[in-house]
Amino acid sequence: MFESLSPEEYVPVMLVDDEEEVLFSSSYLLESYGIAPAVAFSDPRQVLPWLEQHSVGVILLDLIMPYLPGQELLAQITALRPEIPIVVVTASQDANWAVSCMKMGAFDYLIKPVEENRFISSVRRALENHALRDQVSSLRHVLFSKQLRDPDCFSPILTKNRRMLTIFQYLEAVAGSTEPLLITGETGVGKELVAHAAHQASGRPGKMVTINVAGLDDVMFSDTLFGHVRGAYTGAANERPGLIVQAKEGTLFLDEIGDLPPSIQVKLLRLVQDGQYYPLGSDTPKLSQARIVAATNREMRLETNNGHFRLDLFFRLSSHLVEIPPLRDRLEDLPILVDHFVKKAAESMRRPVPRVPPEIFPLLSAYHFPGNVRELRALIYDAVANHAAGSVLPLDRFRSAVRAFTKTQRGVGTPETEQQTQHASQKTSDLLIAPGRLPSLREANQWLVEEAMRQTDGNQGSAAALLGITRQSLNRRLLTTQRQ
Repeated sequence: MFESLSPEEYVPVMLVDDEEEVLFSSSYLLESYGIAPAVAFSDPRQVLPWLEQHSVGVILLDLIMPYLPGQELLAQITALRPEIPIVVVTASQDANWAVSCMKMGAFDYLIKPVEENRFISSVRRALENHALRDQVSSLRHVLFSKQLRDPDCFSPILTKNRRMLTIFQYLEAVAGSTEPLLITGETGVGKELVAHAAHQASGRPGKMVTINVAGLDDVMFSDTLFGHVRGAYTGAANERPGLIVQAKEGTLFLDEIGDLPPSIQVKLLRLVQDGQYYPLGSDTPKLSQARIVAATNREMRLETNNGHFRLDLFFRLSSHLVEIPPLRDRLEDLPILVDHFVKKAAESMRRPVPRVPPEIFPLLSAYHFPGNVRELRALIYDAVANHAAGSVLPLDRFRSAVRAFTKTQRGVGTPETEQQTQHASQKTSDLLIAPGRLPSLREANQWLVEEAMRQTDGNQGSAAALLGITRQSLNRRLLTTQRQ
């Protein structure tokens, strides 16, 4: 690892050619496309000793050289470091040579003079191949070890969920990649926290810069992200560098990427593909060394099928892809999240920490949590704000949320459900306001159980949550009712 180099430069490109002009021009071309540094050797005898101590992402190798023929050096490198892709760049058009080199393991075969785009494309594909091999090796290590190398990077995300821990392992495995990362998941699942964790795990020397792209028009997006030169438009008295420059060699986090208008997606595609962008008012492209991490709560496959999002941009952004599961699919996290938010809420309000009643967990387990962890935090902060000093955390707000969700699931508001509700209300009135007597506790309990089961369409977990009892207690009451 080269600590003084930028992230794309962690594994450099090696140039091996006896012509100094070729080494200089190739180095300059690579650097102009943001692919650097180029370690250059005009003497092929120096290559193997250097490779024994260092690592490279790709080797560009000439065949016709003094001291050591290129084909012989190719065979030696392949034997010593088979994981390094080798691109042969030679003036020889001999087909037999080309076939021989490919059989020995060459990644590509280019004939001088090489067209610029062909040259850069081959180098980039070789670098991606090298990165993919590294990631596969890292993933294999992670899957066998089942341990995080640096758990502190993920400590802000409180979870015991196995799927979440697997996501952390995957993020560690691709941490060194310069390819984009796409994070998907419902609103409130913690996508920005995951993006921060991915940035920390990457060890990139720059900072993470965040921009919410939802609602930005073409000019605002370009100006905010790419910046502008002086005089680019009326009022642009000074040059503005843009957020890409702030990110430098760090991470550029694009939130709500699924809401990006089609006109802007073209500009973003150029940035993602080539690392190039144009500040407003400038005809000279600039290069970005920042890694792109994007997040969205939209179903991107559906968005691409509907034509709302470019398919080529989606594939580029999802070189690495993680989907954060909703809170309802990781209920084992509820105890640690509730404990954390209760303490944080009490601390922020300078109030004593209330006692958390155990019945809160079956209640929350029956809830859908459309707002996920963010909604849970809001519910707990509201409950802490409304509890009396030294008392138990009140559950009224939680029960209201469960009831509202249950009514929504049942389709409250349709003529059929309104009629059912009216009938149930009449039944309640007949039972509880009977002339001359009050219902017994057994009758009232029986009606409450029946009503809870009716409102939840027979879901015992949800019914128990509505009643504020455990599922086991509800089962006992149901058995008692059946015997009667």
